[in-house]
Amino acid sequence: MGFSTDAIHAGQTPDPTTGAVITPIYQTSTYAQYELGKSTGFEYARTHNLTRQSLEKNIAALEKGKYGIAFASGLAATHALMSLVKAGDHIVISNNVYGGTYRLYELNMKNYGLDFTWVDSTDLNNIQDAIRPNTKIIYVETPTNPMLNITDLKGVAAIAKKNNLISVCDNTFMSPYFQNPLTFGIDIVIHSTTKYLNGHSDIIGGILITSDEKIYERLRYIQNAAGGVPSPFDCWLVLRSTKTLAVRMKQHEENAKQFAKFLNDSGYAKRVIYPGLKNHPQHELAKKQMRGFGGMVSADFGTIENAKKVLNGVKLFTLAESLGGVESLISHPASMTHASVPKVEREKMGLTESLVRFSIGIEDIEDLIADVEQALM
Repeated sequence: MGFSTDAIHAGQTPDPTTGAVITPIYQTSTYAQYELGKSTGFEYARTHNLTRQSLEKNIAALEKGKYGIAFASGLAATHALMSLVKAGDHIVISNNVYGGTYRLYELNMKNYGLDFTWVDSTDLNNIQDAIRPNTKIIYVETPTNPMLNITDLKGVAAIAKKNNLISVCDNTFMSPYFQNPLTFGIDIVIHSTTKYLNGHSDIIGGILITSDEKIYERLRYIQNAAGGVPSPFDCWLVLRSTKTLAVRMKQHEENAKQFAKFLNDSGYAKRVIYPGLKNHPQHELAKKQMRGFGGMVSADFGTIENAKKVLNGVKLFTLAESLGGVESLISHPASMTHASVPKVEREKMGLTESLVRFSIGIEDIEDLIADVEQALM
């Protein structure tokens, strides 16, 4: 089936009781059992919920995977990945990932005997060189947040396979519409469903997708044992949203391309970062492994004063954390999403005090451009 067909139908069938076309919100904590030892297969809602199960099947299909495991947040899913390793193990990870990922791993999980090496994963040699005898996972984010660096997924998968490692890709920025890491050999895909998958800024959630049965069984066990599951209502909201994912992502990208060109041509910014621009260092790689360039644009305005002028002067863009909603957001990564990353590390990767991140929504692009222009006047 095509992407839009799967988005609307995968994992969802009419309700057998009433014929309802839309998957119901199964808002229950437990299930009646016919007699001792006999049930419908549903026994307790932390373990089983049909609304959640439908969402997991739906997103797994969109990512070209076999299994989905949904969590209460993107970070809950990120944390669950560490159930695949144990104290003394080592993880190689992209140095420019979501700040919450850095905070969770570097500032918390190290306390449990795990070790992390943060590398510029745009150069596959850095990944290969960081591998140790106790390395178990290679974790990449591509494009990265907020520098929009692109990592070669096929190359990462090859390194992982050669060294018998598990490969993970955070695909939040692209969504399954523009990129499917599993098709390049990646073992696990992670999403913050809060972002593009939901797209309406009204839920918090996360999901892991894999085609490896052994990995799935372990993650499914942790989902139940640790209990960080999303509510049925949040799952239902994301199911509602994936139905329009294709049309939304098309407009996000169309607007972002025009917005990036405007910033690039106007001279307002010192540097504009967008994979769709030909001056992006991994533009050709982006064209190879992505079906589009997404809706995220970052720009360095040269000084913190210029950045503040934009951040505080816009009226249509909303100054807020998060991304991927239908409304346009603007943020200051250094003091917001990536504040937990030490300044010296931020600056090494170009994440300066003057960098502004734009999540381009689906409003009229003329209005978004005019909003930034009036802020800079």
